Amino acid sequence: MTPQSDEDEVWRQIVASFNDTAERDSADQPWPDSENLPAEPTRRVVKPSEEEPAHDVSPGSLDSLDDGPLLDRDRGDGDGEGEEDEGHFEPPPPPPLPKLDLPTKLAWVALFGGPAYLLVAAMASWHMEGWALFTAVAAFIGGFVALVVRMGDGPPNDSGWDDGAVL
Repeated sequence: MTPQSDEDEVWRQIVASFNDTAERDSADQPWPDSENLPAEPTRRVVKPSEEEPAHDVSPGSLDSLDDGPLLDRDRGDGDGEGEEDEGHFEPPPPPPLPKLDLPTKLAWVALFGGPAYLLVAAMASWHMEGWALFTAVAAFIGGFVALVVRMGDGPPNDSGWDDGAVL
């Protein structure tokens, strides 16, 4: 037999036995016996203690236990004295936007203004001349290039000597 016919025979055997179940010690379960759980959960019986409790635990007797400072604080009487709203986080106000020079402002206007003009013109079905289309695309590309060129390669001047994290 040639190697090709042997391979074909192996494939035929694989396809013929595709729907057969695998041979296991226990064919009814595909997992180990150690993972079998009983049909009904086991019940644990808790017997009451022979000893008497250190203090009475009836609902009325629990009020006498709250004489510590932590229990007074967590009690939630609703009187408003000394209560803080611990669950509400109010973030600090954001820092102001940086002051931009005129070329940077013009670059941002060109970057967003060119596509905005094209979008409005397309939605309003305006007839666009070739020069207007060229100007809008050139403004977008020019604004992008101007912002990238002005970005700079190094760290900011006021970054300090180590450029590390502030702890």
